Amino acid sequence: MARSMHVRRPATLASLAAELGVSRTTVSNAYNRPDQLSPELRRRVLETARRLGYPGPDPVARSLRTRKAGAVGLLLTENLSYAFRDPAAIGFLEGLALACEDAGTGLLLVPANPEREDVAAVHRAGVDGFVVYSVPDDDPHLAAVLERPVPTVVCDQPDLGNVDRVGIDDQAAMNSLAKHLIALGHRRIGVVCMRLARDRNDGYVTPERQRSAHFHVQRSRLAGLAEAFTEAGVDWAGVPVVERFDHNITSGASAAAQVLDRDPQITALVCTSDILALGALAEARKRGLTVPHDLTVTGFDGIREAEQAGLTTVRQPVLEKGRAAGKLLLDSAERTRPRSVLLATELVIGTTAASPRGAVEERWFGP
Repeated sequence: MARSMHVRRPATLASLAAELGVSRTTVSNAYNRPDQLSPELRRRVLETARRLGYPGPDPVARSLRTRKAGAVGLLLTENLSYAFRDPAAIGFLEGLALACEDAGTGLLLVPANPEREDVAAVHRAGVDGFVVYSVPDDDPHLAAVLERPVPTVVCDQPDLGNVDRVGIDDQAAMNSLAKHLIALGHRRIGVVCMRLARDRNDGYVTPERQRSAHFHVQRSRLAGLAEAFTEAGVDWAGVPVVERFDHNITSGASAAAQVLDRDPQITALVCTSDILALGALAEARKRGLTVPHDLTVTGFDGIREAEQAGLTTVRQPVLEKGRAAGKLLLDSAERTRPRSVLLATELVIGTTAASPRGAVEERWFGP
């Protein structure tokens, strides 16, 4: 005859309190408000809990009771792996994590595939607020976030006007880079940019698509270039601008090839990110072009890999962006109007930009 199995029921908060001869509030405070107990009493509660197999307060029940999830949600319109693959995203994520650590709160990544419109992940995210990292102004996941009754901070884009935001002046930063290239003598340029909208376009971009881009960071960077080169007498409508939907080195290389195949005589290739510029450098090497003697290449972001490559670029404080966004969201001060944090950028003069070969020859030998 089989013996009956006696399985010990797991301890509860009430049974643990009875075992210790203390109130249930005392047990709860050992986990949630340890400053309310003496170190000796808290040690005794936790040791007894381990002995009896008490797992601690139910976090779901606690969140229902306090109406606090204890976590910040990070929305990025990319696949989850992007947060751990893209250097600028990694820096931003580190800064946001540091702000969460300082506040003693958790961080929940809420990825949103850019080619899907399923917003369920936003709806089911148990968070006390959202940081939205660089999404287009017509993104359905952004709309779902704004429907939630929790505070929201946008980093980079879009600039909604009525939501707290952290960013940089992308147009002014790119304008300063363009003026540097103009001063070097460049007038015949090509441009490689990140995606401008949610629809996939891996090809040339019309001036109209540039002006109507739903990713306003890219729109602003292109506007900064157009403004500077138009002032220098360049017909911007004739400048080849190539867009890539995927943001990786391979995309930068293929886009650079597309521009160079169309106009082998360009003297500078301006990329709206360092990742794309690293791809452009690889394509230049593949073609036997010497940078910067045969071709100038520039980027934007100031990531470590760009510094190692000697890239002329614009450095932006990506880690500080994340930290500032987290602090803004977790700031408990009363908010009467939207707040904005504008961080400074730096033009980095590297070794990948120089005067065009013809300009150098004219300087030495005259017209």
